[in-house]
Amino acid sequence: MSLAIATCQPTASTDPRANGAEVRRMLREASAAGARLAHFPEGFLSGYAVEDVASWDGFDWALVRSELEDVAALAGELGIWVVLGSAHPLTEPHWPHNSLYVISEEGRLVDRYDKRKCSHTEVTRFYTPGFEPVVLDVEGFRFGMAICIEINFSDVFAEYDRLGVDCLLLSAYPVDSIFATKARAYAAIHSYWLSLSVPAQTTHLFHSGLIGPDGEVLADAGGESGLVVGTLDRADPALRGALEFARPWRAMARAGDIYNDRRVTDERSRVRTEF
Repeated sequence: MSLAIATCQPTASTDPRANGAEVRRMLREASAAGARLAHFPEGFLSGYAVEDVASWDGFDWALVRSELEDVAALAGELGIWVVLGSAHPLTEPHWPHNSLYVISEEGRLVDRYDKRKCSHTEVTRFYTPGFEPVVLDVEGFRFGMAICIEINFSDVFAEYDRLGVDCLLLSAYPVDSIFATKARAYAAIHSYWLSLSVPAQTTHLFHSGLIGPDGEVLADAGGESGLVVGTLDRADPALRGALEFARPWRAMARAGDIYNDRRVTDERSRVRTEF
């Protein structure tokens, strides 16, 4: 009925070695706090394009892979799931994907989400878009994944609702504060939890944390580098309305039968130009 997850807010750098070390430090902290999954920001391990990486020319992909392998090994040692942002190289001359690696509690890479709705700068200078949603099942809870600017595409979040996710893992490197408002709105509209992970450099806009299915912030990482552990709790009485009533009723409403079955033939309904 419940699952603890760590939403991480590390300080990003241009050095994959430093980023890898920070991931591993936070994994140890998250595991010690009882988290079963740790969630990291967009592009964190490799560095995010524009902010941390000016060009992929001469980029040290071997170093990134080495750091990822060390992260995976530690995940297996600690027995914790990891969802980690990083660029994923393709065969030259293709640009990399902007991805979230999914590493299991056994330390295996089991899936990867590739950002689908890339920005103009991303898709024309840095990244190759992906095309598939990704879901992950951990101890009875289903997770979906999205990255940054995808916050502006409501169909992405509605698709994950149809796929039955309990929690959406949203990794970002945001540029405005309205981003957090949109995230809270999607959580409330679709009645699922939403973990929002951003780097410490952007905490002047908002903080990383866990948002509940009612749109309320359940756990806040604060304004410094660090992490917060929040709990997905289906038995929380404060969330009963969102989980037991709102979500199933909205699913029926979207299907439309409850309205179509009540359609009437009435002249007072047909004519819209009379009081």
